[in-house]
Amino acid sequence: MTEPLLDPDSSRDYLRDWKGRVDRAAAAAQAMSERLGDLRITAADGNGLVEVTIDSAGVLVDVRFSDRVQRVSPDVVSRAVMTAFGSARREAAERTRKVIDETVGPDSVAGRVIGQRLRGDADE
Repeated sequence: MTEPLLDPDSSRDYLRDWKGRVDRAAAAAQAMSERLGDLRITAADGNGLVEVTIDSAGVLVDVRFSDRVQRVSPDVVSRAVMTAFGSARREAAERTRKVIDETVGPDSVAGRVIGQRLRGDADE
């Protein structure tokens, strides 16, 4: 009996299936990358002093202050910024996990690596 990979027809079928899996994985990774690149999260502090916008990596891309910041101390404004930033980062992590799950899947290598980076444990 011929080994399956030594049989030309079986080898072609195997390679065709393998290429199909690779193509699907590449398309899913591309879709994930595009969706994450477009992701923006905006959050405000509970007092309506500050609104921040971050990207999927948690990088601050915009900060807006309400007129009310003129009536409070700089320490209060600082805490408001950090509160809004923390809320935005938590939402970004949740949305990013959802994009990963919907595109490449939570059990994929790419999904695990990105999840580790979100948690900050990529070196573990």
